[in-house]
Amino acid sequence: MKVVIIGASGYSGAELASLVIKHPQLTLAGCYVSEQSLDKGKLLSDLYPEHLGLLEYPLQPLTEPAFQAIDKDADYVCLCTDHKVSVELAPRFLAMDKKVFDLSGGFRLASNTDYERYYGFTHQHPTLLAEAVYGLAEWNSAAIAKAQLIAVAGCYPTAALNALKPLQQAGLLATQPVIINAVSGVTGAGRKANVGSHFCEVSLAPYGLFNHRHSPEIAQQLGHKVLFTPHLGNFSRGILETIYVQLKPDVSSAQVANAYQLLAEQPLIRLLGDKIPSIKGVANQPYVDIAWQQQGEQLIVIVAIDNLLKGAAGQALQCINLTMGLPHQTGLVGAG
Repeated sequence: MKVVIIGASGYSGAELASLVIKHPQLTLAGCYVSEQSLDKGKLLSDLYPEHLGLLEYPLQPLTEPAFQAIDKDADYVCLCTDHKVSVELAPRFLAMDKKVFDLSGGFRLASNTDYERYYGFTHQHPTLLAEAVYGLAEWNSAAIAKAQLIAVAGCYPTAALNALKPLQQAGLLATQPVIINAVSGVTGAGRKANVGSHFCEVSLAPYGLFNHRHSPEIAQQLGHKVLFTPHLGNFSRGILETIYVQLKPDVSSAQVANAYQLLAEQPLIRLLGDKIPSIKGVANQPYVDIAWQQQGEQLIVIVAIDNLLKGAAGQALQCINLTMGLPHQTGLVGAG
């Protein structure tokens, strides 16, 4: 199957390109950037020398002839673009009968009101919000396999939802909001120059208090209120979340452990028991590492992922695998 990547010059786009190239049943059919991009005409390996010899692909401008070439040659289109750009592009590729995997937040939320409040723009294709399938691979695999438009889950929500959905589905959560304290590496802020996310300028600090766009995404998919506070850390990649859960009265440690057994057979989930997850344990890896400790009705869940792999490109590839009827881990772990 032939894959094209729009917005391939960004961190997630380049990560996805490297995965597609190494995948046993995929071909990278093109890497595209906007016509205005300063990166057009360059090789991906010029931007990412760590992939020298692998990403020898030119970054082509997304012109009308490019759209025609994609219509003719591509099976899957991956959008690693800004949210508003994804909203503009997805309908055009869907009209070509392409399967679209959107790594932005352009189709993750339920209503136009959410987009106006949390993203700051009016969604131009609200009917597609009902058609898009949420791309949280372990929890929505059957729907992903059949979908034409997949809204790949956000990085922070990927960690939080895998940590919390077992408890929610088992009916163990008390009514109080779940508190999520999360830290991400600077690649999560994107590749565009910004003093606030410049590596030398970053000092661990919270941002997006009460209004971060991943708050409604987590709450919507969990079906439970959350209080989510993200932080930007002075490291390149990875997410660590410490989650504070109030359990219902008399929930035992055995019930909690049994709830997490829902994930025990998932090949990209690692239940660590009493071993605390870390950024080091997941950097450059496609896994979700989860551990928890309980004291009475209070539960602390710790979860770690690589924001560019499980939080973006790796999850997109998982969704592609599901569409093709392949195991989740194909192209991500060993020979798949």
